[in-house]
Formats: sequence, structure tokens, C-alpha cells
Amino acid sequence: MSERFPRIPPEAMSDKQREVAAEIAAGPRGEVKGPFIALLHNPELAGCLQKVGEHLRFGTGLPAEVVELGILITARAWDCQYEWMAHRRIAAGTTTLSAEIMDAVARNERPAPMPEELRDVYEFCTETQRLGAPGREAYGRVEARYGKRGVLDLLAICGYYTLLAMVLNTAEPPLPDGMAPPLKPMRGAG
Repeated sequence: MSERFPRIPPEAMSDKQREVAAEIAAGPRGEVKGPFIALLHNPELAGCLQKVGEHLRFGTGLPAEVVELGILITARAWDCQYEWMAHRRIAAGTTTLSAEIMDAVARNERPAPMPEELRDVYEFCTETQRLGAPGREAYGRVEARYGKRGVLDLLAICGYYTLLAMVLNTAEPPLPDGMAPPLKPMRGAG
């Protein structure tokens, strides 16, 4: 449990916190976990963000492996151990995203070989994380494949999960079962 943003017991929650916690638990997440433990300390923000996240994880129409690759690239860019661990598990269990691709991303290396669709997403998301925007070629391939809506959803995945990485990195939640951090840090110590 994070000392900075501890889990709020139900009896200590404000009415708004209870409302948002119930909304999160009733949705596809099924419970208040991960970054939402910290975010519930600001229930108005948590309520808005959980709706955005629900759309990005479950409502874009993008293939699950595309969404998860974007999330993993973002977790890697921000050295977010918790986000990486949680989404690697999701990616491994529900998508065709191979362990080899995820391992390369974890090492901050370009995966090879990679299906064309995932290559396009990899280039788009890594350029977005490193440069603040995808280059012309990466943008063009993603727009051709998913349209402007897909471009915006991928940009939002990069931005939303950057925010969650910052929340998680600040909250410092423990990894499950005393796991060692799965990512070798790339960024300087805070």
C-alpha cells in the first residue's frame, strides 16, 4: 500500500468518493485498483479519468494487442513498473502480442520481427513518447489503417497512460507478491 496515497476505507470516504468508487467497481475494471487507489483522493478527477480510461481500454474498437502495445510502450517510456506489470499480464492473457515483442520493449529495443500492424503502432507510439508527436510516416500508416479516430485514440492512450504512470510512480504502490521491478530504469532518480 502506498504511504503517499493509501487506500481509503469505505467508512472514511466522502459521498463523492463512494460514488466514484462504486462507478469504477461497477464498470469493466470490477474494483478500485492500481492508479485509482491514489486518484480516489481527488474523486472528481478520478471520475473523469476512469471514463476516459474505460473508453481507451474497452471502447476504441482498436485491436486489444494494439491498445496493450501502446500502454506497454508508455509504461516503458516512464519506467512505470506497476503499469508495465499489470498490462504485460493483460497483454499476455488476452492478445496475440508475443512475449518476444514485449521483452524487446522492456529492454527499450525495437522488436523484430513484428507483424506490420504492430510495427506501425510501435513506431507511432515510440515516436510520440520520445518526440511529443509521431513522424509523418508513422502518422500516415496509422491513419491509413485506423483513420483519424484511431490516430486520436492512440495519441490519447499515450497521453492517458503517461498520466497514470506519473500517478503510479508518485504513489509508489508495491508490486504484487513482493515482485522485483520488471523494468531496468531508464530515467534518472527523482
